[in-house]
Amino acid sequence: MIASDLRSGVDRLGDLIAAARTIVPFTGAGISTECGIPDFRSPDGLWSRNRPIPFDEFVASQEARDESWRRRFAMEPTFAAAKPGRGHRALASLYRAGKAPAVITQNIDNLHQASGFAPDHVIELHGNTTYARCIGCGETYQLDWVKRRFDADGIAPDCSLCAEPVKTATISFGQAMPEDAMQRATELAQQCDLFIAIGSSLVVWPAAGFPVMAKNCGARLVIINREPTEQDDIADLVIHHDIGETLGPFVGN
Repeated sequence: MIASDLRSGVDRLGDLIAAARTIVPFTGAGISTECGIPDFRSPDGLWSRNRPIPFDEFVASQEARDESWRRRFAMEPTFAAAKPGRGHRALASLYRAGKAPAVITQNIDNLHQASGFAPDHVIELHGNTTYARCIGCGETYQLDWVKRRFDADGIAPDCSLCAEPVKTATISFGQAMPEDAMQRATELAQQCDLFIAIGSSLVVWPAAGFPVMAKNCGARLVIINREPTEQDDIADLVIHHDIGETLGPFVGN
C-alpha cells in the first residue's frame, strides 16, 4: 500500500511499530542526506563527478590509491560536520526501547553509532569510512595516521606491519562483502516481524535482497524513500516522503 499522504503514512507506520515485537531497520544514503552527506547514485551525486575506483584498480595502481585518499580527505569536512538526523534519532529511540535489536546499513558514515546504537549493533554491509584498514593483514589505522603520511609526499601509505596497501574500511566495487555482516543481516531479516527499509534505492545487490528475505519469512515490510523502488509492490506500506519528516514523530518515543 502506498500512503496517499504523509499523515496517513505516519499513522499507519505507528500502528505497525506498536504491533511489532522485533523491528529491523535497513538504511541507505537517503537517511543521511539531511545531515549534509551527499549520496552517490543520484544525477548530481558523487559518482556523477568522480568515477568510482574499483577494488582491483586500487590494489594494482599507486596512482589509484593516491587519488582514492585525495578524494577521501577532500570529503573530511563534510563527514566531520555531519550529525545524526531525525531518521537516525528515531531509529535510536526504537533501539533504546528494545524494539530494534540492531540496524542494517549500506551507509559508511558512522551516524548510527553517533545516534546511540552500540557499534556491535550496527551491521555495516559496505564498511565504514571513518577509519582505515590494511587490505593484507587487516591492521586498523586511524585516519590521522594516514593523513600525516599522505600529506608528507602525496603518496598513499602502506601498512607498517606487512607493507600492503591501507584503505578506508569500506567495501569497494569488486571487493568481497563482509561475511560476518552478511550473516548477521541474514539472521536479523529472517527473525524480525517488521522490516523497515529507509532511504535506499534497493538496486544494489546482495544488500537489496534483505527486504525480500524478510517479507518471504513472514515480516511486514515498510519502504520509506522519496523515489519509487522495484520492491514497492511487495511492501505492506510505502511512504514516498521526506525521511526526516516521516520519522521525526518517532524521535524520543
